[in-house]
Amino acid sequence: MASTLSTIGFDADDTLWQNEHFYRLTEEHFTSLLAEHGEREVLSSRLLEAERRNLGLYGYGIKGFTLSMIETAIEVTEGRVPVAVIERILSAGREMLNHPVETLPHAREALERLAGCYRIVLITKGDLFDQERKLAQSGLGDLFDAVEIVSEKSAATYERLFARHGDGPEHSMMVGNSLKSDIVPAIAAGSWGVYVPHTLTWALEHAEEPVSAARFRRLAHLGELADLVEAIG
Repeated sequence: MASTLSTIGFDADDTLWQNEHFYRLTEEHFTSLLAEHGEREVLSSRLLEAERRNLGLYGYGIKGFTLSMIETAIEVTEGRVPVAVIERILSAGREMLNHPVETLPHAREALERLAGCYRIVLITKGDLFDQERKLAQSGLGDLFDAVEIVSEKSAATYERLFARHGDGPEHSMMVGNSLKSDIVPAIAAGSWGVYVPHTLTWALEHAEEPVSAARFRRLAHLGELADLVEAIG
């Protein structure tokens, strides 16, 4: 009997390699720079508000995060933020863009076990240059049949990409750590959605687990993925 699955999509950040960890470290540095202007929790909340406002302008990624930090610094200091602080925020953003890629446990193993048997597609959102850099440094690039870097992940996104790189959403699976971006919209498109939680998830990526959805699955780690794929067929 032919497999019902032909295409498997993978998220990148915090699914295949570390990402949010570096944002949290930079945010801690940011709040320490502005400690005299508010409590850490308040500053983090103001930063998150700025990120939410700016998503439609800057999109996802480090550059937008850096601009949101600068905007927040201007707001909380009522326009009196020292130039030296702005310089340190910019430096922190550059450090994030230059940070070595750290692949997550089981990432290579999972890809290698599935490559050749299924069409493997990287589906990630964020800054084009930064995502391309991380993919190149990860050493995983050769395991993908296609790479799609998108501005947003929606049901329409998965419908389009799984039609382009496979036999449609109903014969596809999306694997990722974000319920909001990777799982809920993929299931809405008719695909399988395999949730692999990360210990850190950005607040704007939170959503309820679609536990009642027939095509929803949750794994402890990527090392369990190949067996799940085999069981689904």
